This record gives sequence, structure tokens and C-alpha cells, in this order.
Amino acid sequence: MKLTKHAHACVALEKDGTRLVIDPGTLTPDAAEAVARADAVLITHEHFDHFDEQLVAAALQDRPGLHVYGTAAVAAALGSHDGRVHAVAAGDTFDVGSVTVSVHGHRHALIHPDIPCPDNVGYLVDEGTVHHPGDAYHVPDAPVRTLLLPTSGPWTKFGEAADYVRAVKPERVIQIHELMLSDLGRQSAANLLGEKGLTGIPIEYVEPGADVQV
Repeated sequence: MKLTKHAHACVALEKDGTRLVIDPGTLTPDAAEAVARADAVLITHEHFDHFDEQLVAAALQDRPGLHVYGTAAVAAALGSHDGRVHAVAAGDTFDVGSVTVSVHGHRHALIHPDIPCPDNVGYLVDEGTVHHPGDAYHVPDAPVRTLLLPTSGPWTKFGEAADYVRAVKPERVIQIHELMLSDLGRQSAANLLGEKGLTGIPIEYVEPGADVQV
């Protein structure tokens, strides 16, 4: 499977001609281009940096074959579009072309008690090939080969991130949600959490626009 990293939390996954895009938000400059090539868009939660509502709604209008999966709040914001918008929750599974996706987790990580926590789901793609957790450190109840690890944001904490990686036990870790970190910050995350740090697993940084095989 090919993974294309886009800015912030957005990634594209492609296998056997099927292309999924996860979390095209307003902080991803090329989100429209990514969505234009997608067979399905997967949204972990409704925050703007993960879900550009206007962009996704326009894509649904323009492309009759596009399907979107997200939380109940995401589905309500978009409307049905002839049944092509699907509300999903933990325990659900669905297929897009040759790719199977299972849904894990319930809630966004706590930022502060005064800030509401929306529903947040993670997507385990292609029978454990890749897991995108959205904005949470929820451990899926299935093996994960490549974990996409959020490393910046008002809810993240490196100590909790280390415990999360230890609990998931992936073969590979790639940083996402890293837009708030400088070059030094991304390297610090890799050093503290990585192969010679708290987890013993290299923490990779993939430049936006670059492809890797997972």
C-alpha cells in the first residue's frame, strides 16, 4: 500500500487502484487535490483541521461516485447525498474497493474540562496495515503494522504518546498532526519517542507530498 503524506493530519492511502483520503482539513493546502482523486474520504472528527466541510461538501456535489465516512456529527453536517455519506462508530467495518476499514475509539482526547470533547474515531486500514487515530491515543483491539502518531496540538503530550506507542506495539511509526512543531520540535519528538528513546521504534517524519510504502 502507498501512503502519501499531506500537511498536518491528512494522508492518502492507495492499493490496487483504490484511493482513500483521511482527514482533509483546512490546514492542508492541497486537500482539494487529494480529495479530487479519492474514491472515499474518511473523517475522524469535525474539527476544522481534520474536516474542511465546504471542500468535502463540494466534492460530494461534483463527484457522484464519492463516498464519505465519519462520525454522526460529520454526517449530519454534510447530509445524506443519496446515501453516500456514512455515519460510523467503533466496531463498524466497511469496504472501499479492495480495502477493508475497521473503526476504533469513541472520543477526542481531553484538552481542558472547559472545552467539549467531540466524538472521534480512528481508522484501521487494510487489516492492520495502517492506523490513523485522529485526535486520540486510543489503542485498537487489533494488531497495527504502521501507526500514524500525532505529535503536536493542544491535547498531545510526549509522555502519553510514548505510552500509546508501547501499548499499540506497531512495527513502524510515522508522525502526523505535526504542523505545530518546528524542524527542531519534530526532531526532538523523534529523539525522545524513537529508537533510542522511550519506545525503541524509529519515529519517521515524511515530508508533505512524499510517498512511502507501508
